[in-house]
Amino acid sequence: MHKRRYSLRFISLFFAFVFLLLFFAVKLVLIQVFKFEYLSSRADKQHSHTIKIEPKRGTIYDRRMRPLAVNVPAYSLYASPRTMTAFQKEKVLKELPRIADISVEFLTERLNRDKSFIWLLRKLSPEEMVRIENKKLKGLNFIKESKRNYPSQSLAAHVIGFAGTDNHGLEGLELKYNESLHGHFGLARILRDARQKELLIEKSFLLPQDGFDLVLTIDQTIQYIVERAMDKAFDKHNAIGASLVLINPKTGEILAMVNRPTYDLSQISLSSTDSRRNRAVSDMYEPGSVFKIVTASAAMEEGIVFEDDKFFCENGEYRVSNHILHDHHPHGTLTFREIIEQSSNIGTVKIAQLLGGEIVNKYATRYRFGRRTGIDLPGEVSGVLKPVSQWSKTSIGAVPIGHEVGVTALQLACAVAAIANKGIYMKPYVVKYVKDRKGEIINEFYPKPVAQVISEETAKRLTDILVGVVESGTGRRARIKNVKVAGKTGTAQKIVNRVYSHSKFYATFIGFAPADDPLIAMAIMFDEPHPSHYGGTVSAPVFREVAESVLKYLEAEAVIKSTEE
Repeated sequence: MHKRRYSLRFISLFFAFVFLLLFFAVKLVLIQVFKFEYLSSRADKQHSHTIKIEPKRGTIYDRRMRPLAVNVPAYSLYASPRTMTAFQKEKVLKELPRIADISVEFLTERLNRDKSFIWLLRKLSPEEMVRIENKKLKGLNFIKESKRNYPSQSLAAHVIGFAGTDNHGLEGLELKYNESLHGHFGLARILRDARQKELLIEKSFLLPQDGFDLVLTIDQTIQYIVERAMDKAFDKHNAIGASLVLINPKTGEILAMVNRPTYDLSQISLSSTDSRRNRAVSDMYEPGSVFKIVTASAAMEEGIVFEDDKFFCENGEYRVSNHILHDHHPHGTLTFREIIEQSSNIGTVKIAQLLGGEIVNKYATRYRFGRRTGIDLPGEVSGVLKPVSQWSKTSIGAVPIGHEVGVTALQLACAVAAIANKGIYMKPYVVKYVKDRKGEIINEFYPKPVAQVISEETAKRLTDILVGVVESGTGRRARIKNVKVAGKTGTAQKIVNRVYSHSKFYATFIGFAPADDPLIAMAIMFDEPHPSHYGGTVSAPVFREVAESVLKYLEAEAVIKSTEE
């Protein structure tokens, strides 16, 4: 009887053992075969994590390889909330807000997330990183990154633009050439122990590809000269806005571009949207009398008017349809040359009436008004140039003297540069070439002629008249001792609530120097200067100050270059 009971127990235990063995064998097969990928992936996530390795953003240099935008080391702080204890989180909430720019509310929300990686602070300086590191807060770690730095702060701010926290361009060249500057991320998989502590052992590694560098046409010294002059004039004339574009008329290279108001690239958060706008390419306005270069070009190129042809300027009042046109100073009979030198509206309109609207519009189009110049900067507008079919009965008395049209400072600079360049319009550009870290050129940009706007002969004759504007006409404040300057002034009433204001104006001057062999051309515009508001008194002196200094600088550079050669 006892033997039989023992035998049954033995058999029961044997079958129980066999059953358990089969059960675990099946379970093992299920784990190894059917759940292998899932469990392997889960274990991999627990014991390793992937970190993106940020590429180094390309440097932006001026034409003489002086850095305008560079990347400097920065440290970013992250947490692993999933692995932190309640005590560790409490300590971080208590200590971190005391030594870093982070709120308790933000920190609480972040630490309550069920994640193994969460950003807390980005792009810290080495000093900030050391302060946090010294607290030895569990669950917090650093990743070395980089952040954008602008050594010259506000210099050429509207050209350079800026990059955000993630090193992506948001304005200016930083935005336009972001793909070239940014580079490509690398990847590293870091092993961790059972407590999720990094072992600093790389399981796999992919090197980041650093961004390419930009070399600009902008000259840092010339940019500084221009900005200094514009600051003085901007404050002196109480303007609400201003732009200056300085261009090499023979190549189309932009040597300087300045807007006011401006902003500090190292303190973007303190700037306003208005101060960040590149007015030289994005703001259009009625140019006034500087637009008379179009009417003068058309008359001379078409052979309809010659320098000594005389026109009666109606002693300052002239009816065009139902509108009475005025001159600032009443004139009797003036030659064509004198009409441009003294900026007679009535004389210019009488010439335009001889030409007809179609011819005036044709030459405005040749100077590429009403279309983008194609400059390699974001935000450029085309301006406004209505087809003749949309002209009113009074348009022939408005368009030829710079009303009912919308232009940018850049368009004006390119137009006057075409006259300086024997009638050839050059495409403007601000990037000379793109290169890699080894100095190999990836993409190079060359001077590009766009069109022969007027003949070389007409350009020469018009230049002589524009020299007269400066020597004895409305642009006398642009005169430079021992240097021939060609230029044209412009003063235009500003449209406010759809009517022309009698108290708000645009003051403009366009010109180039030396007139016989131009090295620089400029367009200068001030928005609502007061109490003085004339282009000849507000903008022409800025041309003189800038041109004097820049020509001396270019002469010195040429001497140095010839000596080195």
